[in-house]
Amino acid sequence: MLDHSDGSRPLRHPGTEHLLRYFEYDHLPAHPQAVSKPCGDLAQELVAVLPDGPELSAGLRKLLEAKDCFVRAALDTTPEN
Repeated sequence: MLDHSDGSRPLRHPGTEHLLRYFEYDHLPAHPQAVSKPCGDLAQELVAVLPDGPELSAGLRKLLEAKDCFVRAALDTTPEN
């Protein structure tokens, strides 16, 4: 999310903020983190350029659902060494 010139974060709709927390990936082990990170980064990029509203919320929910599927698929595979 883009910061204001004073370094503070712009206020977003509570629903947007709520969804964004599910895109955090730092707590994951390396293998599923590598799968989750692109979705989290994309969510942040989209929130930075799109206004809050029902379409943004729907898009974030669908991206979150896809991210969860990708992470579960990663859990079923062996990390490459």
